[in-house]
Amino acid sequence: MPKVTKEDALLYHSRGRHGKVEVIPTKPYSTQFDISLAYTPGVAYPCLEIEKTPEVAYNYTAKGNLVAVISNGTAVLGLGDIGALAGKPVMEGKGLLFKIFADVDVFDIEVNEKDPEKLIQVCASIAPTFGGINLEDIKAPECFEVEARLKAMLNIPVFHDDQHGTAIISGAGLMNTLEITGKKIENVKLVVCGAGAAAISCSRLYVSLGIKRENIVMVDSKGVINRKRKDLNKYKQEFVTDRDIDTLAQAVKGADIFLGLSTANMMSKEMLASMAKNPVVFAMANPDPEITYEDAMSTRDDLIFATGRSDYPNQINNVLGFPFIFRGALDVRASTINEEMKLAASKALAALAKEPVPDSVLKAYNVDKLVFGKEYIIPKPLDPRLISCVAPAVAKAAIDSGVARFPVTDWNAYKKSLDKRLSEHIKKIAEINGI
Repeated sequence: MPKVTKEDALLYHSRGRHGKVEVIPTKPYSTQFDISLAYTPGVAYPCLEIEKTPEVAYNYTAKGNLVAVISNGTAVLGLGDIGALAGKPVMEGKGLLFKIFADVDVFDIEVNEKDPEKLIQVCASIAPTFGGINLEDIKAPECFEVEARLKAMLNIPVFHDDQHGTAIISGAGLMNTLEITGKKIENVKLVVCGAGAAAISCSRLYVSLGIKRENIVMVDSKGVINRKRKDLNKYKQEFVTDRDIDTLAQAVKGADIFLGLSTANMMSKEMLASMAKNPVVFAMANPDPEITYEDAMSTRDDLIFATGRSDYPNQINNVLGFPFIFRGALDVRASTINEEMKLAASKALAALAKEPVPDSVLKAYNVDKLVFGKEYIIPKPLDPRLISCVAPAVAKAAIDSGVARFPVTDWNAYKKSLDKRLSEHIKKIAEINGI
């Protein structure tokens, strides 16, 4: 893949119609009769039906396929607090990914409000418009409170992707790396470098998968989160260790897994060398990981290594999750995205990585083969099977856990409908890539 330059990026976003998304009509509008149905007087009839029975809004409006991507711009990518307006290109990009990967429509909404209480009220007030809310790039620890409060207030899915997306995708990778190395999840020792939204959520999900809380050591910018620390918020306190250690170097010695969600160059080659046999390193700081691929691979040959980058094997990429998680949740009109649904998505991704990879995916990535193993632990984002693998798993988990209001009755028909939703976008991608 060519190196992305500032000039290329600015041209991409500005050429032609500015930005990356638009709104298009879905009904006929070529005659006066069409216009009269779309607006007055015809529009009054669905309005009155919805007033009588609010649930039919899913039948007469776009609510059921519409997600709000909401941000206040306080933690945008690795750029930090750049403000709501400056974060808009990211939110538009999220909308583009929702659409091309899962045919989910998005309104991106940038809210110039840092007060968590006021931000919650804004989101709650506009919620009737949407079938779901994707919170994005809101800094920790406020993001935990915003999501938890909105989930309690609303009857639609609310999902902070910075937390849960990373957890779900890396969780799939974790399960597969443990299978490859033959290690039991209840025995492994995990070091988490970083203590923000993604780090907390990953650690919580890994506990749900079977890692023992006492086997987790979390490290923030001030050192190991241990009993000696008096500066910890309630979220960090979940992962206080009883071990008498203070530094990252002490923490990683003998560890089986390193999860990096911090900044570049936090892990030295000496630290990596001190880890246990067959270590797993997820170095996900972007754009530069906690240890470079080159340094890591030159230090150990028994290593399984993943990053957040697309130019190395095993990219932990949130696009493997959020489009399909919302697709499944929307299709059964789920009232929330719960732990069962997140675990189902993670397990579906892990299982898909073990299946034979279609030729179309190999051609898209210009490789001769992709086989489950140390350099292929999770599927590739352009794998067309993702939608019919992950979305049904999420939908079924929603039904089984009692949060679905429109359960699927014919799973074969549902999977076919998912493939049809994606087919036009996949065809376009394939055509562009000469597949």
